[in-house]
Formats: sequence, structure tokens, C-alpha cells
Amino acid sequence: MRRLPRRLPHGEEATFVEHLEELRWRIIIVLGALALTTIVAFAFHGHVLDWLNHALPADRRQPVTLGVAEPFTVSLTVSVYAGFLLALPVILWQLWSFLAPAFDPSIERRVLGLVAFATALGVTGLAFGYWILLPRALHWLTNYDDKHFTNLVQAKPYYAFTATMLLGIVIVFELPMVVLGLVSIGVLSSARLRKNRRVGYFIVAVVALGLPGPDPVTTALELLPMWALFEGSIWLAALVEHRRPETRVIDPFEAVVQPPD
Repeated sequence: MRRLPRRLPHGEEATFVEHLEELRWRIIIVLGALALTTIVAFAFHGHVLDWLNHALPADRRQPVTLGVAEPFTVSLTVSVYAGFLLALPVILWQLWSFLAPAFDPSIERRVLGLVAFATALGVTGLAFGYWILLPRALHWLTNYDDKHFTNLVQAKPYYAFTATMLLGIVIVFELPMVVLGLVSIGVLSSARLRKNRRVGYFIVAVVALGLPGPDPVTTALELLPMWALFEGSIWLAALVEHRRPETRVIDPFEAVVQPPD
């Protein structure tokens, strides 16, 4: 039986063929994990569908399908997405194991800490979107002009809408990671963020208006945590600056051509 790909230590040299062989086996592991998790998700896809349908109003929790094969194709598609989420830790670990030899071992601890922080932000955003935003948005949409329309919730568009809305909320909750990255490379600083706080709040409000929020209350529910995340990003930026050596902040509008001496 062939051994799993070995993770190369930092600084160890390997030939191009050895790197290709390692990459091939890591891809095989990723594909195997995706196949296994998709099979598991399909075996329990009824529970997954019930979980997704629970956000709908009580009298509309059984979406309509309009084709002979649509119940199967929709269930399979949902299972593939669920399988991808289940296999995501394996995918990220294989990716990091392949790239880690290029980084100093002292950086690995920071990277793992950032991954844990990003995961916590993503899970928080997913919970906030599923339990607070999604039910309210669906209730408003499915009851809009109900005196003039009979709203039949079709399965495929509903799951696409749900996935898009939850993914958007998760991405928004990763705002502190984006700010930390820009601070780490010197593009932003906590002082600049404080100075342009009003501009930042305005940009966040524009982003909130672009998210799926059909009524003002839902939009406000999206906007408040986004403002809180932006404010928290300023404090995180100050903490990062305090714990690393002082570096010059890059001004993207600064002229790069210097006058001759």
C-alpha cells in the first residue's frame, strides 16, 4: 500500500518530479475526501433539507419541484455543497501542507491562529445569517402582496437564494481578516482607519445595502453587526501594530517618483 504524501520540512530540497508526485497524491486525497463526504451528506440529505427549509414560514416548508428529475438533482446538488463544507478542513490542510515548506516554521503558528480566527468569524456569520437574517427576509418575501399572488417556493431557486445570502454574510463577517491583512502589509494603519472612520462607515453601509435585505429592518440587522465588525477591526489593527516592529505605512496615493538629490 502506498504511503500518504510526506510533508516536507522547511528548507528541504526536492526535485520538480517529487513536487509533482506530492501534489498528485494530495489532489487524490482531496478528491477522495470530497467523494466520501458527499456520499455521507447524500445519505443524510433529508436532514440537510429539513435544516434549510426550517427558515421558511411554517406553512411553506416543503418547496415545490417542477420536473421529474428535479427532486433528485436538487438533493444531489445540496449534498455536493454539504460535502464540500464537510471536506473543507481536509482541503485546507492538504493545501497548507503543500505550501508550508516555503514558510519559516515560526510563521506556521501565526497562520494557524489566523485560520482559527477566520473560522470563528465564519461560523458566527453563518449562525447570524441563518437564525436572524434569513427567517425575516424569507417571511417578508413570501408574504409580499399575498393578496395578489400565490407564492409557491420552488426548490432550486430557494436553495440558491439561501446559499447566496448565507455566503454573503459569511464573507462580510471576514472583514476583520481583510483589515488585518492590509495592516500587516502596511497599506492601512489604525491611525488612518480612525481618521477615516466616517468614510469606512459609509462604505460599510453601501455594502449592507447591496446584500439581500428586502426590507429596512433586515438591512438594519445586517448593518449593525457590520459597523461593529469595522470598529473591532480598528482595535485589532492597533493590537497588531503594537505587537510588531514599527513599519512605514504605504500611502497608495503617494508619488513613487522621488526628486533627485
